Amino acid sequence: MDFAYSPKVQALRERVTAFMDAYVYPAEPVFEQQVAEGDRWQPTAIMEELKARARAEGLWNLFLPESALGAGLSNLEYAPLAEIMGCSMLGPEPFNCSAPDTGNMEVLVRYASEEQKARWLEPLLRGEIRSAFAMTEPDVASSDATNMAARAERDGDEWVINGRKWWTSGACDPRCKILIFMGLSNPDGP
Repeated sequence: MDFAYSPKVQALRERVTAFMDAYVYPAEPVFEQQVAEGDRWQPTAIMEELKARARAEGLWNLFLPESALGAGLSNLEYAPLAEIMGCSMLGPEPFNCSAPDTGNMEVLVRYASEEQKARWLEPLLRGEIRSAFAMTEPDVASSDATNMAARAERDGDEWVINGRKWWTSGACDPRCKILIFMGLSNPDGP
């Protein structure tokens, strides 16, 4: 396997690095001040400015492999960009590449109906809303999804979910409009 960066990835690395140097790192103290002076769950003006700038520069949704929706990068190609973004606590969000939204968008791209995509995926891709991810459970090591006890069971035309979750990433963000619940739909399955 060749781990050398392709010309496309090298060009994106340079652009992301330049963006981080010019805008993200200098914004860190401004962000901290805005959070300290406001409500930590409300979006800050500086973050919204960074997002608008990154989007205008075409540094948006870099994590999505589908080229019509993102940069068309594989995980191997995206990894060096994530490494650069990860050098700042602000890094991923200006690029619309922060968790749990990234994983939730990937789930919606793959499994959502057209109606669900219009309602949740498209606003997530535009950075207008946020999402949450409920997997962790109090009584099991939830980093291994096979340990989950929460259930999602079909009852006619509806799904009934039962279980206890905690540490639900993204749930306190006032922009959160969708929560993806991880539960067993077949407790006898592998």
